[in-house]
Amino acid sequence: MSAVVDEPVEAEAERLLRALLHVDCEPGRTWDLGGCRRLAPLTLEINTLKRERGAVILAHSYVEPEIIYGVADFVGDSYYLSRQARRTGARMIVFAGVVFMAETAKLLAPDATVVVPDRGAGCSLADSITGEQLRRLKALYPDATVVCYINSTAEVKSESDVCVTSGNVHDIIARLPARRILFVPDRLMAENVRRELQRRGVDKEIIASDGTCLVHDAFTPEQIAAARAQFPGLRVVAHPECPPEVAAAADFLGSTGAMMRYVRGTDAPYFLLLTECGLVGRLQSEAPDKHLVGGCRLCPYMKLNGLEKVRDALRAPRPDQVITLADDLRHRAVRPIERMFELAPAD
Repeated sequence: MSAVVDEPVEAEAERLLRALLHVDCEPGRTWDLGGCRRLAPLTLEINTLKRERGAVILAHSYVEPEIIYGVADFVGDSYYLSRQARRTGARMIVFAGVVFMAETAKLLAPDATVVVPDRGAGCSLADSITGEQLRRLKALYPDATVVCYINSTAEVKSESDVCVTSGNVHDIIARLPARRILFVPDRLMAENVRRELQRRGVDKEIIASDGTCLVHDAFTPEQIAAARAQFPGLRVVAHPECPPEVAAAADFLGSTGAMMRYVRGTDAPYFLLLTECGLVGRLQSEAPDKHLVGGCRLCPYMKLNGLEKVRDALRAPRPDQVITLADDLRHRAVRPIERMFELAPAD
């Protein structure tokens, strides 16, 4: 007797396989129809719950591919997702990323219930400085304009003058009237910004705090040199959170969205992406004709997100999964984000 085929599950499994077939950026993980059949009931349940709850799922490019291609409504970097949170109008937002991103969504969509699959999904950058530490820095440099990278907590944003992303940081800082800039929390990005502004002839003094991204801080020029020797014609694509010597050795430096556009639009035999493996997985899925070689690193915080946790946060979120911000904090923290939108309007 032949087994009964569950047609919705089979159709969902085939849809997942089409999206995931070429994704192999994580060691030991491959995708086949059997694996997608095991995922399909869960993705179907989550997508049903979304409709019932009036929810949207925002997923960062660094989370697991089954979230990105199985249940996410919007996928991208911090800036893109903050824009979607601002305009979505959903009753509920499930943010598959890290906690500071969900806080930003709550700042921009205060009437929505914003939940995170795992409250332990922190960020080495965002967690490197507190609001109190920033207040002490501000006291040392009272004439400085405080610029916070979007990878920062709501508390740090509330002490800042303007927020920036890796894609708009140069243009925004160049437009600020102050010469002295206090940049938090990324020390490496601050150095890369300082060098780029000097190249552009923009006179700014940039003082930085000491945070770094545990993924991007680990890349080295030696890794680039070894890859170039092995793969003739290689293009090296790096994120501005990388060390300056890595940025200088790369062929292209840009945000996650810009990195994807560069690879898609560039004709080269090989690409080395110096960033988190999730972005490599997206390109393997969405641009399977591109040859991506080694190099990426996993973010342990991003990988705390999982389909079961997403489902549970949708079905009945625990108090620790719900993002709550005091009204005063929210009003102060949203100002630098709105200032960013004013200085660098979305395209």
